[in-house]
Amino acid sequence: MKSPAAIAILLLVLVNSVSGLPNFLPKNISSSPWAPFQNLTGCHMGDHVPGLVDLKRYLKRFGYMNFPDTATNSTNANVTDEFDDSLEWAIKTYQKNFNLNPTGSLDLSTVNQIVRPRCGVADIINGSTSMNSSGAAHANDRRLYSFFPGSPSWPSNKRQLTYAISPTARISADDATLRSIFARAFERWANVTQMTFVEAAEYSAADIKIGFYSGDHGDGEAFDGVLGTLAHAFSPTNGRFHLDAAENWAVDGSLPSVGEIDLESVAVHEIGHLLGLGHSSVEEAIMFPTITSGTRRVELAADDVAGVQLLYGANPTYNASSSSSNSAQEEERGGATSGGGRVVTLGLFSGAVSAIVSLLIL
Repeated sequence: MKSPAAIAILLLVLVNSVSGLPNFLPKNISSSPWAPFQNLTGCHMGDHVPGLVDLKRYLKRFGYMNFPDTATNSTNANVTDEFDDSLEWAIKTYQKNFNLNPTGSLDLSTVNQIVRPRCGVADIINGSTSMNSSGAAHANDRRLYSFFPGSPSWPSNKRQLTYAISPTARISADDATLRSIFARAFERWANVTQMTFVEAAEYSAADIKIGFYSGDHGDGEAFDGVLGTLAHAFSPTNGRFHLDAAENWAVDGSLPSVGEIDLESVAVHEIGHLLGLGHSSVEEAIMFPTITSGTRRVELAADDVAGVQLLYGANPTYNASSSSSNSAQEEERGGATSGGGRVVTLGLFSGAVSAIVSLLIL
């Protein structure tokens, strides 16, 4: 038997390995309202499994299914736990949009994607999408930005928008911190377009009204608690921008801890909706629908820039080549990118486990 000191050292290695696991493993999903979907892993056409009815409602919420459903927690004749043709088609469409193998079954990679925190705006609106499933993009065309149906935008005579944070619908972060976060988020879009953004003196007079709300807050898009739907914003020229007050929002600009959601990352995404952008299938894009807890993604990708400039034109001072390195950024995960953080592979993790096991049995 090896010394306790040697075992303790290897245990520390194991702990550090776990904290640096690659981000394709879902983080802290046990507290997500969608965590029960993990129990559906492996389901396929013809199965009848409790919980599929809830998955169907999830898919309906984000535009992948359409059925009359007056019930919320009980079953009815319109929606059942049967894995039928319509569910298989919806899952295939979802898989195409999220760059997954379109098997039509609930394989592990598909379920892992479904349970990730995401924007509340639907991927498919009124049957319309420009994400992968539409077939609009060619194999070599990575510009997969989309617009709301009808391509609404702010009028050409309104190139300066005002915004304000609700004085009542707020979280505990101090006022100066929140104002700084949203100012930076708006500035990222102003840097690439002819739109500018100014904080309004009066909330009631602002073009864009920002607020943090819990549960059902009167707009038909109820929030669902921690690590579910993070926020939603409405297409031009509505101007409403709502965030889930229940989230553990990271507001200091550094990499969030596991279980926290970076507020600036979500703000940049929702401003894209306020300007008229829909969701993109480009995983590096700000307008990709999901973000994992403990990560930060704030730089516009080329796909985001191309889409918003089609609506509002390019900022004359914007230099695409000088910002290309930022546009092609990797999502920061647990310090794995900028800031000198470490990247720990599964090989190191498994190696640490093996070493500890060997010590314990010797």
